[in-house]
Amino acid sequence: MLDVKVGNGAFMADRGQAEILAQSLVEVANGAGVKTSAMITDMSQPLADSAGNAVEIRNCLDFLAGRKRDTRLDIVVLAFAAEMLVKSGVAVSPDEAEGMARQALSSGKAAEVFARMVSMLGGPADLIENPDRHLARAPLEKPVPAARSGWLSACDARGVGLSVIDLGGGRRHPGDRIDHRVGFSELLPLGTRVTAGEPIALVHAADEAAAERAAAALAMHYRITEDKPELTPVIAGLI
Repeated sequence: MLDVKVGNGAFMADRGQAEILAQSLVEVANGAGVKTSAMITDMSQPLADSAGNAVEIRNCLDFLAGRKRDTRLDIVVLAFAAEMLVKSGVAVSPDEAEGMARQALSSGKAAEVFARMVSMLGGPADLIENPDRHLARAPLEKPVPAARSGWLSACDARGVGLSVIDLGGGRRHPGDRIDHRVGFSELLPLGTRVTAGEPIALVHAADEAAAERAAAALAMHYRITEDKPELTPVIAGLI
Protein backbone atom coordinates (compact mmCIF):
# COMPACT_ATOMS: atom_id res chain seq x y z
CA MET A 1 0.00 0.00 0.00
CA LEU A 2 1.59 3.25 -1.16
CA ASP A 3 0.83 6.80 -0.06
CA VAL A 4 1.48 9.23 -2.90
CA LYS A 5 1.24 12.81 -1.66
CA VAL A 6 0.01 15.73 -3.73
CA GLY A 7 0.01 19.44 -2.91
CA ASN A 8 2.41 22.25 -2.08
CA GLY A 9 4.06 20.18 0.64
CA ALA A 10 4.58 17.12 -1.55
CA PHE A 11 7.11 15.94 -4.12
CA MET A 12 4.30 16.13 -6.67
CA ALA A 13 2.44 19.43 -6.38
CA ASP A 14 0.19 18.65 -9.37
CA ARG A 15 -2.64 16.10 -9.19
CA GLY A 16 -2.01 14.83 -12.70
CA GLN A 17 1.68 14.22 -12.05
CA ALA A 18 0.86 12.50 -8.76
CA GLU A 19 -1.49 10.13 -10.59
CA ILE A 20 1.19 9.35 -13.19
CA LEU A 21 3.70 8.59 -10.43
CA ALA A 22 1.21 6.44 -8.51
CA GLN A 23 0.24 4.49 -11.63
CA SER A 24 3.88 3.85 -12.49
CA LEU A 25 4.71 2.63 -8.98
CA VAL A 26 1.68 0.36 -8.85
CA GLU A 27 2.40 -1.15 -12.27
CA VAL A 28 6.03 -1.88 -11.40
CA ALA A 29 5.14 -3.44 -8.04
CA ASN A 30 2.31 -5.57 -9.39
CA GLY A 31 4.48 -6.56 -12.33
CA ALA A 32 7.01 -7.87 -9.82
CA GLY A 33 4.33 -9.99 -8.16
CA VAL A 34 3.62 -7.71 -5.21
CA LYS A 35 -0.09 -6.96 -4.87
CA THR A 36 -0.02 -3.16 -4.62
CA SER A 37 -2.32 -0.16 -4.74
CA ALA A 38 -1.67 3.52 -4.13
CA MET A 39 -3.72 6.17 -2.42
CA ILE A 40 -3.23 9.79 -3.44
CA THR A 41 -3.52 12.01 -0.38
CA ASP A 42 -3.55 15.76 0.09
CA MET A 43 -0.44 17.50 1.41
CA SER A 44 -1.57 21.12 1.09
CA GLN A 45 -1.54 21.30 4.89
CA PRO A 46 -0.12 19.09 7.66
CA LEU A 47 -2.00 15.80 7.94
CA ALA A 48 -2.35 16.17 11.71
CA ASP A 49 -1.82 18.97 14.21
CA SER A 50 1.91 18.45 14.71
CA ALA A 51 5.09 18.93 12.67
CA GLY A 52 8.46 17.86 13.99
CA ASN A 53 9.88 14.73 15.58
CA ALA A 54 8.86 14.15 19.21
CA VAL A 55 5.70 16.22 18.73
CA GLU A 56 4.60 13.96 15.87
CA ILE A 57 5.37 10.85 17.90
CA ARG A 58 3.20 12.26 20.70
CA ASN A 59 0.44 12.82 18.18
CA CYS A 60 0.70 9.21 17.01
CA LEU A 61 0.62 7.90 20.57
CA ASP A 62 -2.42 10.05 21.36
CA PHE A 63 -4.10 8.70 18.23
CA LEU A 64 -3.49 5.08 19.16
CA ALA A 65 -4.50 5.60 22.79
CA GLY A 66 -7.65 7.49 21.80
CA ARG A 67 -6.65 10.63 23.66
CA LYS A 68 -6.95 12.73 20.50
CA ARG A 69 -7.54 11.88 16.85
CA ASP A 70 -7.19 14.52 14.15
CA THR A 71 -9.96 14.17 11.58
CA ARG A 72 -7.76 14.12 8.46
CA LEU A 73 -5.33 11.63 9.98
CA ASP A 74 -8.22 9.44 11.12
CA ILE A 75 -9.65 9.35 7.59
CA VAL A 76 -6.32 8.40 6.01
CA VAL A 77 -5.38 5.79 8.62
CA LEU A 78 -8.73 4.01 8.37
CA ALA A 79 -8.74 4.14 4.58
CA PHE A 80 -5.25 2.63 4.39
CA ALA A 81 -6.06 -0.04 6.95
CA ALA A 82 -9.28 -0.94 5.16
CA GLU A 83 -7.59 -1.19 1.77
CA MET A 84 -4.86 -3.45 3.16
CA LEU A 85 -7.38 -5.71 4.91
CA VAL A 86 -9.37 -6.12 1.69
CA LYS A 87 -6.24 -6.63 -0.46
CA SER A 88 -4.97 -9.32 1.91
CA GLY A 89 -8.31 -11.13 1.99
CA VAL A 90 -8.90 -10.56 5.70
CA ALA A 91 -12.05 -8.54 4.93
CA VAL A 92 -14.43 -8.94 1.99
CA SER A 93 -15.53 -5.32 1.68
CA PRO A 94 -14.22 -1.82 2.48
CA ASP A 95 -17.04 -1.29 4.99
CA GLU A 96 -16.23 -4.49 6.86
CA ALA A 97 -12.53 -3.63 6.78
CA GLU A 98 -13.06 -0.13 8.14
CA GLY A 99 -15.19 -1.56 10.93
CA MET A 100 -12.39 -3.96 11.84
CA ALA A 101 -9.87 -1.13 11.88
CA ARG A 102 -12.11 1.04 14.05
CA GLN A 103 -12.61 -1.84 16.46
CA ALA A 104 -8.85 -2.36 16.71
CA LEU A 105 -8.46 1.30 17.67
CA SER A 106 -11.39 1.57 20.07
CA SER A 107 -10.57 -1.70 21.84
CA GLY A 108 -6.96 -0.68 22.42
CA LYS A 109 -5.65 -3.59 20.34
CA ALA A 110 -3.82 -1.30 17.90
CA ALA A 111 -2.09 0.51 20.76
CA GLU A 112 -1.22 -2.82 22.40
CA VAL A 113 0.37 -4.22 19.24
CA PHE A 114 2.31 -0.99 18.62
CA ALA A 115 3.59 -0.98 22.22
CA ARG A 116 4.70 -4.59 21.88
CA MET A 117 6.52 -3.80 18.64
CA VAL A 118 8.38 -0.88 20.24
CA SER A 119 9.36 -3.04 23.20
CA MET A 120 10.61 -5.91 21.01
CA LEU A 121 12.76 -3.42 19.08
CA GLY A 122 14.43 -2.37 22.33
CA GLY A 123 12.25 0.63 23.12
CA PRO A 124 10.35 1.38 26.33
CA ALA A 125 7.39 -0.84 27.14
CA ASP A 126 5.40 2.07 28.57
CA LEU A 127 5.84 4.58 25.74
CA ILE A 128 2.11 4.96 25.07
CA GLU A 129 1.15 5.30 28.73
CA ASN A 130 4.06 7.55 29.73
CA PRO A 131 5.29 9.49 26.69
CA ASP A 132 6.70 12.31 28.85
CA ARG A 133 9.10 9.85 30.44
CA HIS A 134 10.72 9.08 27.09
CA LEU A 135 10.09 12.04 24.77
CA ALA A 136 11.97 15.17 25.78
CA ARG A 137 10.16 18.49 25.57
CA ALA A 138 11.67 21.67 24.17
CA PRO A 139 12.66 24.26 26.80
CA LEU A 140 10.29 26.84 25.34
CA GLU A 141 6.72 26.61 24.07
CA LYS A 142 5.26 29.73 22.46
CA PRO A 143 1.80 30.28 20.92
CA VAL A 144 1.53 31.64 17.38
CA PRO A 145 -1.26 34.25 17.28
CA ALA A 146 -3.55 34.74 14.29
CA ALA A 147 -2.64 37.97 12.54
CA ARG A 148 -6.30 38.80 11.89
CA SER A 149 -9.81 37.43 12.28
CA GLY A 150 -11.23 35.20 9.58
CA TRP A 151 -10.94 31.72 8.13
CA LEU A 152 -7.74 29.71 7.81
CA SER A 153 -7.92 29.29 4.05
CA ALA A 154 -4.52 28.17 2.77
CA CYS A 155 -1.24 26.80 4.07
CA ASP A 156 2.26 26.59 2.66
CA ALA A 157 2.92 23.06 3.89
CA ARG A 158 6.44 23.03 2.49
CA GLY A 159 7.12 26.28 4.34
CA VAL A 160 5.94 24.68 7.57
CA GLY A 161 8.41 21.85 7.03
CA LEU A 162 11.25 24.25 6.32
CA SER A 163 10.40 26.14 9.50
CA VAL A 164 10.83 22.91 11.44
CA ILE A 165 14.29 22.58 9.87
CA ASP A 166 15.07 26.17 10.86
CA LEU A 167 14.20 25.26 14.45
CA GLY A 168 16.77 22.45 14.27
CA GLY A 169 14.27 19.66 13.70
CA GLY A 170 15.78 18.58 10.37
CA ARG A 171 19.04 18.55 8.42
CA ARG A 172 20.30 20.96 5.80
CA HIS A 173 23.59 19.05 5.56
CA PRO A 174 24.32 15.35 6.22
CA GLY A 175 26.33 16.09 9.35
CA ASP A 176 23.74 18.35 11.01
CA ARG A 177 22.47 17.25 14.42
CA ILE A 178 18.71 17.04 14.87
CA ASP A 179 16.95 18.48 17.89
CA HIS A 180 14.08 16.02 18.29
CA ARG A 181 12.30 18.27 20.78
CA VAL A 182 11.44 21.14 18.46
CA GLY A 183 8.60 21.73 16.02
CA PHE A 184 4.96 22.78 16.01
CA SER A 185 1.90 21.35 17.73
CA GLU A 186 -1.76 22.31 18.01
CA LEU A 187 -1.76 23.43 14.38
CA LEU A 188 -5.32 24.42 13.50
CA PRO A 189 -6.68 22.83 10.31
CA LEU A 190 -7.76 24.81 7.30
CA GLY A 191 -11.41 25.76 7.46
CA THR A 192 -11.13 26.88 11.08
CA ARG A 193 -12.59 30.24 12.06
CA VAL A 194 -10.14 32.27 14.17
CA THR A 195 -10.08 35.66 15.86
CA ALA A 196 -7.11 38.01 15.85
CA GLY A 197 -4.62 36.99 18.52
CA GLU A 198 -6.04 33.48 18.92
CA PRO A 199 -3.30 30.81 18.81
CA ILE A 200 -3.17 28.92 15.52
CA ALA A 201 -0.27 26.74 16.69
CA LEU A 202 2.30 26.21 19.43
CA VAL A 203 6.03 26.52 18.72
CA HIS A 204 8.43 24.17 20.52
CA ALA A 205 11.88 25.78 20.45
CA ALA A 206 15.29 25.61 22.08
CA ASP A 207 15.34 29.32 22.97
CA GLU A 208 13.37 32.56 22.76
CA ALA A 209 15.05 33.82 19.59
CA ALA A 210 14.31 30.60 17.71
CA ALA A 211 10.73 30.63 18.96
CA GLU A 212 10.21 34.21 17.77
CA ARG A 213 11.58 33.43 14.31
CA ALA A 214 9.50 30.29 13.99
CA ALA A 215 6.31 31.98 15.16
CA ALA A 216 6.76 34.81 12.66
CA ALA A 217 7.52 32.37 9.85
CA LEU A 218 4.58 30.10 10.62
CA ALA A 219 2.16 33.03 10.65
CA MET A 220 3.35 33.85 7.13
CA HIS A 221 2.69 30.28 5.98
CA TYR A 222 -1.06 30.56 6.63
CA ARG A 223 -3.55 32.73 4.79
CA ILE A 224 -6.58 34.08 6.65
CA THR A 225 -9.53 35.29 4.59
CA GLU A 226 -12.99 36.69 5.22
CA ASP A 227 -14.67 33.92 3.23
CA LYS A 228 -14.84 30.30 4.31
CA PRO A 229 -12.67 28.19 1.99
CA GLU A 230 -13.65 25.15 -0.04
CA LEU A 231 -11.41 22.42 1.32
CA THR A 232 -9.62 19.77 -0.71
CA PRO A 233 -10.57 16.19 0.29
CA VAL A 234 -7.73 14.52 2.12
CA ILE A 235 -8.00 11.45 -0.12
CA ALA A 236 -7.78 12.41 -3.77
CA GLY A 237 -7.93 8.98 -5.35
CA LEU A 238 -7.05 5.28 -5.29
CA ILE A 239 -5.02 3.50 -7.96
